[in-house]
Amino acid sequence: MNQRRASFPHNSMRFAALLLTCSLATAAMAKDAGDPAKTRSYIDRTWTTLTRSMNDCASLVDPKIKAQPVLYLPAQWPAPAAMVEVAKRCKVDMRPLPRPIRQLGEIDATQLPAQGLLYLPHPYVVPGGFFNEMYGWDSYFIVLGLNADHRTELARDMTDNALFEVEHYGGVLNANRTYYLSRSQPPFLSAMMAVVLSDPKSFHSDDEKRAWLAKAYPLAVRNHDIWTRPEHRAGDTGLARYYDLGNGPVLEAQDSEFYLSVIKWLLAHPSDDPGYLVKGAEHPDDTEAARLKKESCDVRASKVCAGAWMDGRRLSIDYFHGDRAMRESGFDTNFHFGPFGGSTHHYAAVDLNSLLYRYERDLHDFALQLGKVDDAERWAKVADARKQAMNKYLWRPESGMYRDYDFVAGKPSATPYLTTYYPLWAGAASKEQAAAVRDKLSLFERMGGLAMDNQPSGAQWNDPFGWAPTNWLSISGLDAYGFHDDARRLAAKFSATLDRSYAADGTIREKYNMAKGNADVRVTSGYTENVVGFGWSNGVYLKLQEILQSAKQPTTEHAK
Repeated sequence: MNQRRASFPHNSMRFAALLLTCSLATAAMAKDAGDPAKTRSYIDRTWTTLTRSMNDCASLVDPKIKAQPVLYLPAQWPAPAAMVEVAKRCKVDMRPLPRPIRQLGEIDATQLPAQGLLYLPHPYVVPGGFFNEMYGWDSYFIVLGLNADHRTELARDMTDNALFEVEHYGGVLNANRTYYLSRSQPPFLSAMMAVVLSDPKSFHSDDEKRAWLAKAYPLAVRNHDIWTRPEHRAGDTGLARYYDLGNGPVLEAQDSEFYLSVIKWLLAHPSDDPGYLVKGAEHPDDTEAARLKKESCDVRASKVCAGAWMDGRRLSIDYFHGDRAMRESGFDTNFHFGPFGGSTHHYAAVDLNSLLYRYERDLHDFALQLGKVDDAERWAKVADARKQAMNKYLWRPESGMYRDYDFVAGKPSATPYLTTYYPLWAGAASKEQAAAVRDKLSLFERMGGLAMDNQPSGAQWNDPFGWAPTNWLSISGLDAYGFHDDARRLAAKFSATLDRSYAADGTIREKYNMAKGNADVRVTSGYTENVVGFGWSNGVYLKLQEILQSAKQPTTEHAK
């Protein structure tokens, strides 16, 4: 009794101290919480800052490459008179591509005399920072934001630019640069079209709307065809994978620094090397150079390849395929698909196949709007077949999650990834599957929102980092299936992260630290910069405000 009495004041003091600490922390959080109105004002200003146009000299420069600006026009396409004047005024070398492009990979960018910007007819919003080009999957989230902000004309301009890329450059590109002619990015074209079609202000009349869709529909189909080509098939699963049609180091790499960091990491972690390292000399003779061209990359053709050597090791040809596929996926860089994403092309990915399911359902809807009943029936069957394959290979009932499937090794990924919520956004999950996935939120939820996984690696697409697009797709998917409280809680968390960060330094960033709920992103593997801007963060913030401010229950039409 005496001992218990003696300890009581001590415990009371500890409890009081804990209450004081919590109160101080809450006060500090409130002080640093930021003002949503100020965040909103910043977004309003930056749409203009981030907008680029082909008639602006500053937009034609590639800050990532120190060279004379080059602007490429589609082959056999008459140069607009205005662009002739712009090229002269801006001292830009304007030239046509060597031949028309029907599909990705038909032009080998390494054979072009110089890398350059690909012409687009309309203004567009770039992500931020040093970017001067229109990016593939970024553009969907930017279009969402523009639409939410009633910037209808610019939203349609960006969608029309994406369709122009399909018509003249073989598909929606990673971005409109020649060094991206071998790869696309996560397929959001149909979703962009759906945003434009849903806004009555996008068109002056129903006839104009129908004419636009009639032209856009076959281009959307052509862009979908990218993902059913043999190169993009995930073995015999009936699913798709990410795959770049080029070889060796990516052309946008100006030096070997990134690849040297990969080799250095693999040498330091030999037990984690999936086989990415191969033996090779620093200065190979012709015989070895020929071998390395088949086993690694072409040291004679690429200075980046030649310089990617350390301690007798080079990177394998399979690693370079995975590295390129990782960049097509948009998850650059991650350790979920092998170290530095080097095995990305081995996976039927949950995100990609969810996006394609939604794309196919969109094509079904577009076909019906155009009176193409047979087309609509075909797309419904295609989407259903993909959904069945997703259930067979990607759904893991034992863990209640969707998992990426390594079709080369014949097994699912051993670790969770936030893309497990993509099937909810796409409408591909059953009510039971959605509920099971919802119950796994604790694996990803942090103070600032949803982290990519629970596997910290130092890479930017792993824990504790979180991104606007994956937060939006997860939150809107949960909302669509009726988990409104979860959606609003998570929307509030991620919005507060942007508010706090803007209050701290007056910027909105590319990515955030979900554990800290701020922009303190210290990446140690891969790309370290946290770019200021930022287009998709702007767009998602505005969409999250709609969820937070909506008084009526969202639709549950996907929950079937």
